[in-house]
This record gives sequence, C-alpha cells and structure tokens, in this order.
Amino acid sequence: MKQVNYEKYPEVRIDGFADHAWRGWPAVRQTLETRLSGRHKTVVVIDCYPGVRLEELEQQLITRLNPALIINAETARLNEARLHDLLAANLTDDRVFGVLSCHQLSDFFCPDRLARLRQEIADAGEGTIVIYGSGAALVHPGDLLIYADLARWEIQQRFRSGELGNWGVENQDEDILRRYKRAFFIEWRVFDRHKTPLLKRTDYLLDTNRQNDPALITGEALRGALQQTTRQPFRVVPFFDPGVWGGQWMKKRFGLEASAPNYAWCFDCVPEENSLLLRFSEVRVEIPSQDLILLYPRPLLGEKVHARFGTEFPIRFDFLDTVGGQNLSVQVHPLTEYIQQRFGMHYTQDESYYLLDAEPGAEVFLGTKTGTDPGEMLAELAAAQRGEKAFDDEKFINRLPARRHDHFLIPAGTVHCAGAGTMVLEISATPYIFTFKLWDWGRVGLDGLPRPVHLEHGAQAIEWERDTQWVNEHLVNHFESVAEGDGWTEERTGLHDRQFIETRRHWFSKPVIHHTQGNVNVLNLVEGSEALVDSPDNAFAPFVVHYAETFIVPAAVGEYRIAPYGSSAGKRLATMKAWVRG
Repeated sequence: MKQVNYEKYPEVRIDGFADHAWRGWPAVRQTLETRLSGRHKTVVVIDCYPGVRLEELEQQLITRLNPALIINAETARLNEARLHDLLAANLTDDRVFGVLSCHQLSDFFCPDRLARLRQEIADAGEGTIVIYGSGAALVHPGDLLIYADLARWEIQQRFRSGELGNWGVENQDEDILRRYKRAFFIEWRVFDRHKTPLLKRTDYLLDTNRQNDPALITGEALRGALQQTTRQPFRVVPFFDPGVWGGQWMKKRFGLEASAPNYAWCFDCVPEENSLLLRFSEVRVEIPSQDLILLYPRPLLGEKVHARFGTEFPIRFDFLDTVGGQNLSVQVHPLTEYIQQRFGMHYTQDESYYLLDAEPGAEVFLGTKTGTDPGEMLAELAAAQRGEKAFDDEKFINRLPARRHDHFLIPAGTVHCAGAGTMVLEISATPYIFTFKLWDWGRVGLDGLPRPVHLEHGAQAIEWERDTQWVNEHLVNHFESVAEGDGWTEERTGLHDRQFIETRRHWFSKPVIHHTQGNVNVLNLVEGSEALVDSPDNAFAPFVVHYAETFIVPAAVGEYRIAPYGSSAGKRLATMKAWVRG
C-alpha cells in the first residue's frame, strides 16, 4: 500500500489582486494606517466571527492605531444567564442534538446598551473610533469595515485545547460535544446570517486562523477571488480526525502524522466546515469555504439547487477508515419528517458507502435480517445499552461482503455500519451530525466518556421492511451502463429513489467530456494516480487531481473534460461523480 500524492493543502490561485493582500501584523497595521491617514472623525468597525482572539486583536492592531475611542461591542451582549434562558429550547438537555436556531444576532444584545454605545460614538470628537468584537456592526455600520473571519475547524481545535468556550459563556471545561452542539445548532447559524451582508460590503477581510500571523485582503479581492472560484474546479482543505474505530489506511496513503494512533475520518468535501485557501501571489489567505456559498450560491450550486437548498451545500464527500481499526457503531439516520420536526433541519442524511479499498473478509452491515421482530431487537439493544449484555448483531443485522469498488446505498431509516477493514468514500447529503447510534460495542470515546447512544431516536427511524431481500434488491451494487465512447464508459450507480443525489462512475483511458448541466458536480478520483481536468474552450486553467482527492465543479463551469495525466497516461482510471437530481 504505497503513499500517493494526495494534496492536503490545496489552493485556489487567484488572478490579479496581488497588491490587495498582506501578511503579518506590521503589514496589516501599515495598510490600515495608510487608509486612515488624513481623515478626521472615522469609525472603524472590526466585526468578528465567534472564536477570534480579541486580546490579540486589541494588542496587535487596535491600540497600535492610536484611536481616540475604543469600544468593545460585546459589552452590550446579554449576560450568560439571559442567553441561556433565550436559547434553552435550542440547546436541549441532550449532549449531541439541539434544535437549529432561527435567531438574529441582535436578539443576543441588550437594546439599551447598544443605544448607549451609539450615543457615545455620536458624542465623540474628531479622531479614529474603533468598535470591535462579534456584533460590532450592530453598533455602527462603519466608515471603514473590517471582518475578522475564522474557520470552523480551527474553532473546534480551540474548543478541544480548552482555550475557547462558546460565545458569551464561560464553559471551556464543559463536555466538548455540548460545546460543539451549541456552535453547530446556534452560533454558526446566527453568525453566518450576520456576516453575509457584511462580507458583501466589507472593505477588508482579516484571516485570523494562525496565532500572531494574520492575513488581510481587500473586500474587492475577496469578492473577486470567490467569483473566480465559481468559474473553475477547486478543492476545499481536507481535515483528518482520529476516532475509537479509526484505521491506518489514510495515514499511510496520504502521508499523515505517523505518531497519531489512527485516523477515523477525513472531511474531504464538507464546505460548511472546510476551509478554502486563496493564493494571492506571495500571500495565502484561509477563509471558511462557507463564505463562497453565502456570497455566490447561484453560480456555485446552480439555479435549481439554490432554489431548493438556499445557501447550503447539499452534497458531502468524506472518508471513513477502519483498515486496521474497528467496526463503526451500528446506526441509523432519521426520516425527513423526523429531522424537520425534532431538529429544525429541512432535509435528512441519506448516504452511501463507496469502497475505495477493503481487506479480505471485510463486511458492511446493512438492513435488518428477514424475519426480525422489531420489539425483540429493540429490547436487545436496550439491554445492551444498560450494560446487561452485548448486542447480538449477527442475529438481527445483515452482514454483506465488501470489496473494492462496491457501492452500498443507505437511504435514511436503514440500519447500517461499516465493518473493520474498509476504506469508505461516503457520498451523502450534508446534515452529517444526525446519526443515531443503536449499538457501539460497549466503547468509550477518546475523551474517556461513554459514546452517546440514541436508541430512543433510533427506534423512531428504523424502516423495518428493509430486510435481507429488500437490501440485496435495492441497495447493493446497482451498476448500470448508460453511455460509452472512445476509451470511456459511464455507469449509473444509484442512489436509491428516496435519495436526492445521483451518482455516476466513469471508467476512462482517454479524455471524457462532462457537463454540469447547470448543477454543481462533486467528484472523486477513485482509480488511478492522477488526472487532468480542463476546459475544451480554455475557460479555466487546467487542474490536476490525484487519487482519492475530491473536487468541486461549480454549476457555472458548464462543459469540462477529464483525462489520464502524468504517470496515469494510457491507464484505466475512474471517477465517482455526484449531483442533485432535478
């Protein structure tokens, strides 16, 4: 199992704007000082995504600008107790699941305090006035607006290190799952609503992901770069995470940190949480890839997908590695009406397992065995959850042999589990947090706490008629040849009729023409070392992808071509492509 040239930090190289980007606090300060030079009374607003290090911002930038007045907007937010009361119904008592928030950021601030801050600005004399912190633009629109942004993966690392609690509360020592829940269901939703109109008019974006190593770009450069990105194939930045069941395949194949015990997950295309790296000549800027979706959803997603999903990227590609590891939990995902009514999400987590690799004897658990009595199985699961005995999965759950390039479809409501010895490319809808564990083999998490099992939710989700016969007829390796040409074949591989994602596999030894048909495409090179993605009419620069890399082709791209490249020239390659059915 040799290492391949998997790019862990893919960049989008931006044409132009080289003189619109700066790196490091000295360059940032000099740029802003020049912009402010010669002005009289000027209000500078530095609004921030939650998790930005305000102390660093104060010390390295704000006080160095020698302002006449400094205002921390967060002094006007509600106190911790009032925030908790306001958000109690969204937070719930569950460690994992909350209810999606529909709040506006202004709901989290005291109107009287905001009014006092506004009056303080009105009464101030000449000079620079700096308002900073999350929600700063609620105080004043800003004569000069800077948005300090932060990627969600970096926020999670600050959670884990104990540096960061949730916004507005001192809960750094709280269970990490609860802190993540609060961010996922409330903070990120509210702050994305708040920052979208700000990014559309901001004068500058400040990248705060690296401590004491910021990058600054003009708002014009930000918007120009994102518009360019919607006209070409690109990759987001993958991130890798260990888990109790994690394996060794990615570590070896992708050249990951050898000292890590394992890697369970790779989020290779989850734009809601991945980053996007923009290269402006010598300056690299990291932004949440969600910014692209928030600002330019139509050219990225296409009109029909945008009409259905708004500013949500509905397709997820990720990896699950159990090679040299353990079984995943036995689990199920909620039906659409359940996820809508209980959690406020408007679509559910349908998914599929595509096998990039599998060890001899590897299996996938899928559906209940024919003749299973629901009451008996639920009683056995409840007894296992109480610790009375292990769950006898072989009595109730189908075990199917898993081989390289197999494709197992998993519509919501289907009991499933990737067994040990599998390297799975998971192709699914995006609301990935909504997994109900039914049985987790009695394990504890890496934090030493019992892994949460949600049998009560799961019992409401299981579709019991998906038995042995039904699973084999509808969910296993439904490959159908639909087109072919010189050196290529296209196969339809699903997904099931209940799932909104269409998938196609292309085998090719010569160039293949694809077309987005006005719909965002997500692809992975599942066979072959490298391929070249280019435009037949030179509409974008050629783009090289390597084995197992996921890439996005925006709807606006239209026609594109994929061909064997480099060491793969003349060989047989394969891609898996997904899009939203019309």
